[in-house]
Amino acid sequence: MVDDVDFIAEMENKVNSGAEIRLPEAERLLNTTDVQILAETANRIARKFSQDLIDVEMLLNAKSGSCPEDCSFCAQSSFYESKINKYPLLSKETILGRAQKAKESGANSFCLVCAYRSPPENDFNYICDIIEHIKKYLEIDVNVSLGFMTKERAEHLKMIGVKRYNHNLETAETYFSQICMTHDFSDRVNTARIVKEAGLELCCGGIIGMGETTMQRLELAYSIRDLSPNEVPINILIPKSGTPFESLHGVSPIDAIKTIAVWRFLMPTPIIKIAAGREVYFGDDDKLALRAGANGIITGGYLTTNGNDPSRDIQMIQDIGINQG
Repeated sequence: MVDDVDFIAEMENKVNSGAEIRLPEAERLLNTTDVQILAETANRIARKFSQDLIDVEMLLNAKSGSCPEDCSFCAQSSFYESKINKYPLLSKETILGRAQKAKESGANSFCLVCAYRSPPENDFNYICDIIEHIKKYLEIDVNVSLGFMTKERAEHLKMIGVKRYNHNLETAETYFSQICMTHDFSDRVNTARIVKEAGLELCCGGIIGMGETTMQRLELAYSIRDLSPNEVPINILIPKSGTPFESLHGVSPIDAIKTIAVWRFLMPTPIIKIAAGREVYFGDDDKLALRAGANGIITGGYLTTNGNDPSRDIQMIQDIGINQG
């Protein structure tokens, strides 16, 4: 049996030839103790397929809280008494101002996120009007995350210029009932497929550190890969007070790096974006993830958690010698 270093090189050659990594091979990669070699190899794969570019995105939580879903990790769920700032859909002026700030900060894209199962018709039309305004007056990609989609709504978003729709699978299908009871894993897969069929780019990832096994992290990765996403955000659980997961401790930085790296072996072409949790778990070493297969970041904060100042993240990208895409 070849040692891990030779095995990692063998898997790199397999990816570069266009072949897919099988589950037993992915499991061995994830269990390696040669973490630095694994990360460096994943980094080479990322740079080969992404032309040495980093995608920088800024989010706006445009409607916070009162979500009717019971996702155990989420402070925005109406099922839990979480101490977050809850508010209805923001004004047009506020949203346009944040889009302008995203543009000025150097972000490639602006993602408008709302805590809905699915937006009411009036809210959906209001959001579409704002998107059309952004597309007319600002040169920045617009992405959205609005919950479950119908074919007609997805096609309308495509028509008005939305680039990418975010709808994460969150966790493995075999673990999904442990995090949510108000909808099924298949519901999330269905919206992801609708988005693709409408011609929108698909952003689809998940959260690690919610009590799932390492094999379930691989299971999630394969489910995401099967949807052929354009972008894959990897979030690390930030336990929120008042939620059922408030006492969980996420994952170690090493486990996070290994997960990012192995997901790159499984998905060489999409943007793999390190998202919520990177500042918490990596601290000032979050650039390590951009040397372990990731080629995208979210800057300026998340839905209910603050993030890095965009200027710091832009400087980090420059410091490690990667171009902003």
